[in-house]
Amino acid sequence: MGNTAGGGRRVSGTDLSAHEKRIVENVERHGCHVNFVFDPDENEPAFCYSVGFPETVNQSEVIVFGLSQKMMHWMVNETLRQCRDGLILKDWVVIGGLLEGFECIVREISPQNLAPEYFNSALWFHRYTTGSDLASAVQLVWPGAVDGLFPWESGSSEIVCNSQPALYDRKLNS
Repeated sequence: MGNTAGGGRRVSGTDLSAHEKRIVENVERHGCHVNFVFDPDENEPAFCYSVGFPETVNQSEVIVFGLSQKMMHWMVNETLRQCRDGLILKDWVVIGGLLEGFECIVREISPQNLAPEYFNSALWFHRYTTGSDLASAVQLVWPGAVDGLFPWESGSSEIVCNSQPALYDRKLNS
């Protein structure tokens, strides 16, 4: 990622905050940066999201909710690895290897949910590197460990549903 002028791309990294420099360095070195967001009052579920997937693997940014920080961070990085190996992130794609014994499902996030509340650093990075708004992101949705049901399935536990806010269009659920 070089510094270039024109086309809305960044011109200089000298005006970046320490956090922004770390994001740029992580994307360059590792392929993405992973942000962890949590509510100190624990009223909202914690989540991790990627920064850099569009630039590194030409795929949507990724978000996952409601698990431990370590697990969600690993899931984002493993998704990047699978994308490098050919995984295409699109609505309803099933991904194995993210949670032991369970598959996750990719859900395309509704445009109104591509908001700073969920993707602040990804929005900044995309504008910084391309001069345009972030166009897409996907949510990695996991099933309940006891019943294997996803939040949109009848009988899914309240914990599974409440731990994963549906940033995707619920009307498309089967």
